[in-house]
Amino acid sequence: MTTETTKEIKKSTKFIWAAILILLAVGAFYGLKMYKVYFAPNISGKEQYLYIKTGSTIDDLYKEIKTKDLLLDVGSFSQAAAKMDLVQRLKPGRYKLAKGMNNRSLINLIKAGNQEPVKLKFHNIRKKEEFAAYLSKSLEADSTTFLKVLDSAALVEKYGFTVDNSYTMFIPNTYEMYWNTTPLEFFDRMQKEYTKFWTAERKQKAAALNLTPQQVTILASIVDGEALYDKEMSSIAGLYLNRLNKGILLQADPTVIFANGDFTVKRVTGPLLRVESKYNTYKYAGLPPGPIMMPSINAIDAVLNHEHNNYIYMCAKADFSGYHAFAETKAQHEVNAKAYRAALDKRNIFK
Repeated sequence: MTTETTKEIKKSTKFIWAAILILLAVGAFYGLKMYKVYFAPNISGKEQYLYIKTGSTIDDLYKEIKTKDLLLDVGSFSQAAAKMDLVQRLKPGRYKLAKGMNNRSLINLIKAGNQEPVKLKFHNIRKKEEFAAYLSKSLEADSTTFLKVLDSAALVEKYGFTVDNSYTMFIPNTYEMYWNTTPLEFFDRMQKEYTKFWTAERKQKAAALNLTPQQVTILASIVDGEALYDKEMSSIAGLYLNRLNKGILLQADPTVIFANGDFTVKRVTGPLLRVESKYNTYKYAGLPPGPIMMPSINAIDAVLNHEHNNYIYMCAKADFSGYHAFAETKAQHEVNAKAYRAALDKRNIFK
């Protein structure tokens, strides 16, 4: 082999290695770029949630991400979103951004609509307006929209309720549902839960009391309003059922407080008792037209499985223990009531 040939071989080898190095560098550059766009962790900070509203565009999504500072690199996410056609498959919802998640995983999550459900836990909410406000904090729709549906006579009649007693549809519990559940979907779900709760056995017990399930819930709301301790609910329920059966005014203080709309009242006195309202059971016989709060399941079952007693009267005990002094006669009740009034006076509680 001549010297000239050897030089040519060495020159060719250097060229080949140079080309290989250039290709490796270009491959590394594009590989790193692809890694950054698709596979590099891109969640800013700890675990959090991305909310995509119904009707959102891809620009709305980018704005939400930037405003909430959800990603480390919005630019790489937008590149991946364009390549993965997110704009055509953007699905609303509440998405959990796990620590270490990359753009590819997040985009696939959104495209598939794999939301993280929210947990709704409600109990003892007094008014429909408060309930609508609570729902709007956990679900996408605002409180006004929820309230309109709840106050829609046509809708609640479809479910077998009236505008007055529609609040009895909601059985306090913990429910899982998606953040973008619409008000109509929410009410459909609640109606199913109501039907599931009112088993044949519960319905039979209500019928034995000559009450509808709605009326049982209305009475349960009064029982729940009176009872500080669940163990007293059955006794209180028995007392009010005695009054209903005898045609005696219920004279339940919680209904008067509800009718006046002042829930800070500790002592129900003359002016409060004279309020003109169908919820004032000191003026109107029988049950009020609707519940005064969302009663617990324990309160509903306390009515259905009430204590069989002869109580007609009760008042809070003078020791402020939260328990009640029950009485079968007015004379006995007056003794209990006098002791309680004296205790209120002693503590300067006059309203």
